[in-house]
Amino acid sequence: QVQLVESGGGLVQPGGSLRLSCAASGSIFNIYTMAWYRQAPGKQRELVAGITWGGSTNYADSVKGRFSISRDNAKRTVYLQMNSLQPEDTAVYYCNADLGVPARTNYWGQGTQVTVSS
Repeated sequence: QVQLVESGGGLVQPGGSLRLSCAASGSIFNIYTMAWYRQAPGKQRELVAGITWGGSTNYADSVKGRFSISRDNAKRTVYLQMNSLQPEDTAVYYCNADLGVPARTNYWGQGTQVTVSS
């Protein structure tokens, strides 16, 4: 069974850091774009950052300079390093990936809670 499993969420004080991980498992032939989204209470899900197979990245304006997305293709894992966290970053963070199974198919992880509070 193909799935994305996130880890690394939690409670952090303003100004702190967290690193999220998302590992893809199952019968996967290719991994294309991987990305992180987030959804705060009462708000729509939004793209935080994305990364292509070749390593090209894009970020939401609200996280530029604070968050960094990376991937390890051998480990089928994408990371999100989050620095200088603020209360407005509080949300459920979801991993998303286009996987070749073998047809190119979009998958979501189950989500991990990030809470920024003093």
